[in-house]
Amino acid sequence: MNMNGSGRAGGSGHMFAGKRMNRVVHWSAGLILLAASACPGQVRIVQSPLRTSALSLEQEGRLTEAVAAWQRLARTYPRDPEPYAHIGLLEARQGHYKTAIPAYRKALAVYPSATDQNAQALRLDLGLALFKADQPREAITNFKMLLKEEPADSPLAQRVTILTGMAYYGLAEYQEAAPYLKAASAREPNNLPLLLALAHSYLWSKQFKYVMGVYHQILTINPDSAEADMLAGEALDEMKDNAGAVKMFQAAVKADPKMPNAHFGLGYLLWAQKKFPEAAGEFQVELTINPRHVQSMLYLADADIQMNKMKEAEPLLVETLKLEPSLGLARLDLGIIYMESGRNQDALRELTAAAKLTPDDVNVHWRLGRLYRTMGRKEEAKLEFQKAANLNKAADEALYQKIANSRQHPPKGADAAAAGADKQP
Repeated sequence: MNMNGSGRAGGSGHMFAGKRMNRVVHWSAGLILLAASACPGQVRIVQSPLRTSALSLEQEGRLTEAVAAWQRLARTYPRDPEPYAHIGLLEARQGHYKTAIPAYRKALAVYPSATDQNAQALRLDLGLALFKADQPREAITNFKMLLKEEPADSPLAQRVTILTGMAYYGLAEYQEAAPYLKAASAREPNNLPLLLALAHSYLWSKQFKYVMGVYHQILTINPDSAEADMLAGEALDEMKDNAGAVKMFQAAVKADPKMPNAHFGLGYLLWAQKKFPEAAGEFQVELTINPRHVQSMLYLADADIQMNKMKEAEPLLVETLKLEPSLGLARLDLGIIYMESGRNQDALRELTAAAKLTPDDVNVHWRLGRLYRTMGRKEEAKLEFQKAANLNKAADEALYQKIANSRQHPPKGADAAAAGADKQP
């Protein structure tokens, strides 16, 4: 779906990509990071009063003092990895991930064996610090090094597989995230956060048929998952199954009437099918859940305009533009309202803004042409009508080319089917 407010429906896009991605990343990654947290492994121990003091301070929760003690120990014994490992751990506990990272790197640099279990634990800690420090690319490199050394069926490999998938997910590289999340969910088939992240990865990398497979898997765990219904609805919409998409969003609304974005998603599907009264009702419900839901305001206003309810639409559009001034559809619709009421200068301001925001929207240029003609500005009207005509021509040519390509390269089985049809009596 394309519902970014830039213009009328069309094209491809993701209905709730930003908000849902953040929620799933935080939900899934939070559980994963808690499960994967490690402690410094047993390393070569330097017996000294300073070490005893550092450990005591750490156990008492006096973290700043403990870090200082470990730093003194590190200066005294620079080839011992233990002080660096403890510094990294204590800084990470305080949320100082960027300080923890170089400490973990130093510990690994002086560790006697890069492949034993304790070194692997340190590398996991480093990867977690990189992950939490918003350095997912570096975290991925670190995690992949771990996966090369670790047996594929070990608990550590599972944690690292999940983290690698979520790091790619955080980078919006969903095609790369999916194989890791799939492998992890195969080992934890009842892990709902994992399955939801996998389903989103399939959806946003346009692997829609796989979304439906994960959807059915989620239903075996939670038959009333509104979020799963919404995912399936988005996938079906992308596959142009309008009826199926509406059915899924209706199921989501039924499963959880207060689920954020569910009523909006259903409303948008109805709006795209020009079922404006039904769409308006869904947008209104969404606004009772979140009165500042900008997209619901925008499309409710547009539905009102389609139903010739200009007075109801105007305040909604004004409020929408206060919250998000760069919505081309809001500018266009407000320009239409002003045109209809004879406020030509206000209409010109809004339509000109819409043309800057969405220069490829035929309707914007057509409306501007009409407005200029009404204002007696014939040359400018002619120019806008020509822009609209050129855009329509380009769209028609693209469609004709698509039809021609489909004739030159028919789907598999099409020739055989045609031949069979010729033989029918």
